[in-house]
Amino acid sequence: MLSPSASGLSPLELERVESEAALDEALTRPTPALIEFVRTLRGPLLLLGAGGKMGPSLAELARRAGEAAGKKLEVIAASRFSDTRSRDWLEERGIRTHSVDLLEPDSVKTLPDASDVLYLVGLKFGTAQNPSLTWAVNTQVPAYVCRRFRHSRIVALSTGNVYPLSVVERGGADERDALTPLGEYANAAVARERIFQFYSERLAVPLVLLRLYYAVELRYGVLVDIARKVFAGEPIDLANGHVTCIWQGDANEMIVRALALAESPATAFNLCRPEVYRVREIARRLGELLEREPRFSGVESGTAIVGNGAKLCAALGSPAVSLDTMLRGIAHWVKVGGRNLERPTHFETRDGRY
Repeated sequence: MLSPSASGLSPLELERVESEAALDEALTRPTPALIEFVRTLRGPLLLLGAGGKMGPSLAELARRAGEAAGKKLEVIAASRFSDTRSRDWLEERGIRTHSVDLLEPDSVKTLPDASDVLYLVGLKFGTAQNPSLTWAVNTQVPAYVCRRFRHSRIVALSTGNVYPLSVVERGGADERDALTPLGEYANAAVARERIFQFYSERLAVPLVLLRLYYAVELRYGVLVDIARKVFAGEPIDLANGHVTCIWQGDANEMIVRALALAESPATAFNLCRPEVYRVREIARRLGELLEREPRFSGVESGTAIVGNGAKLCAALGSPAVSLDTMLRGIAHWVKVGGRNLERPTHFETRDGRY
């Protein structure tokens, strides 16, 4: 039996979430630790790539933390905003937006000054069809950004895909492991890190890299992918039979607080809960909650794309929302027909082709 969270969102609270407004409120509710940290920020706080899955809730979380701290923290969200809904959502909450094409150096120059920068830019899916674009986004943009914000602190989001498949029994990849992954996307992500590290050292930019393993909320994420398969009676592939993940609200908070860890040369941390979970056990627990018997295919391997989050948890504290809390909320959301973003994680992938 997976135990509920001792702090953060309670299982009962997440089970009551039946609207996107209620979900957004839960995702953007700042903790006392974040409120206290935000008091130390000079501002403005600039989010690059803020129109993606995590950007809007991260921007609103920071704004609410500033408000709760009694601090007038200006939060600026920058993106191409190809989906105007995210831009409207941000502006309705008093967050300033800035349209930018980060592949164009002249456009990057138009970005407003900021004391702190959260870098959420990346390209993953579609790499197999257009690898050159993936390499351009993941290597050129970091160089432009470091030059433009050489006097700012930067938290740059990376991915656990920079590691090769890890032996599950040793608890997942840690930050000392070699970055020798499979596939174009993963290698472009390694190149992104190397560009950031180069400019952090060359220009003395305080920078921290966060290798994220599966942020989860109710509308997307590896746990949602498994829950939908259980509910629909579809077989769950066990080839990549272990995962690490983190509630998106916890991930967002740790991203902001990681500004305190930025230094030159840049350091790297894995961003995930400290535990490694079996896909089979997750599916069985979801089966109990959804009143469905999960179906499986394939055989578990002794390796998977999993990370050891102990280093970041030692620095910032463990994430508050437990696995079982996430599973309870996701199961209820699936039952009531909550919206899905239709952006599967492809967690089953083992050959690096996305």
